[in-house]
Amino acid sequence: MLGAHEVGMLRALAEREVTPDMVLGTSVGAINGAFFAADPTVTGVERLSELWQESNWSERSPGATVRRLTTLARSGTHLESLSEMRERLESLLPVRRVEELTVRFQCVAASIERAAEHWFESGPLVDVVLASCAVPGILPPVPIDGEHFIDGGIVNSIPVSRAVMLGARKIYVLQVGRLERSLKPPRRPWEVGLVAFEVARRHRFAHDLHNLPEGIELHVLPTGGSAAPAYNDLSGQLRVGRMIRTVQRQIDSAYEASSEYLART
Repeated sequence: MLGAHEVGMLRALAEREVTPDMVLGTSVGAINGAFFAADPTVTGVERLSELWQESNWSERSPGATVRRLTTLARSGTHLESLSEMRERLESLLPVRRVEELTVRFQCVAASIERAAEHWFESGPLVDVVLASCAVPGILPPVPIDGEHFIDGGIVNSIPVSRAVMLGARKIYVLQVGRLERSLKPPRRPWEVGLVAFEVARRHRFAHDLHNLPEGIELHVLPTGGSAAPAYNDLSGQLRVGRMIRTVQRQIDSAYEASSEYLART
């Protein structure tokens, strides 16, 4: 859900004709990044916006919940089928291989065997994007070339350091983690891991910012402060109408805030 903010940010960048030399993606940013790398124009962002708004919201229905619980009972580790997610991505992604994208693209995933981040620069686009957004507990690890990969946000959620290493001198960060909001201690069991992850993510980002070399121009685009689903706001997330309205609100708020920010810089 938070990834909808990136669509608004991308629209603001495209309207100002900010064309990237490369796109780096993590987790849901790998999906949005792949679309933008395929067509980094206003037209391309409009298509991405349509896909977000046309998403299969029936997947939030009670029937889908039963299916997920059945998958969890069978697997013991995850809620979603890897094959089903792969089929969805294959039907949506614009090209088959990373090398076919218009703009240079990389996405990151976490290797279980090596306990390290791994950057994909080539290969089947569906597989590498799926690996980058394989949230533990939601999806099983994605097997690629004898290794198993999980969500890249675990090892490098906001990959500023990777961009610098690759030679970037002007960097636009499209973050969706509400960095402008302070964290609060967890109150429910499912919040514990989420809050711990967010602490680690923000710590890594702060460390990377502190160690930026001189001469790097960094822009962290704002989300506009639109209300995203809170960690403890699970009751309303099954309501289709609310989900659709939330997506549009997040796109619009990030677009307006990012447009204002870019106009000042």
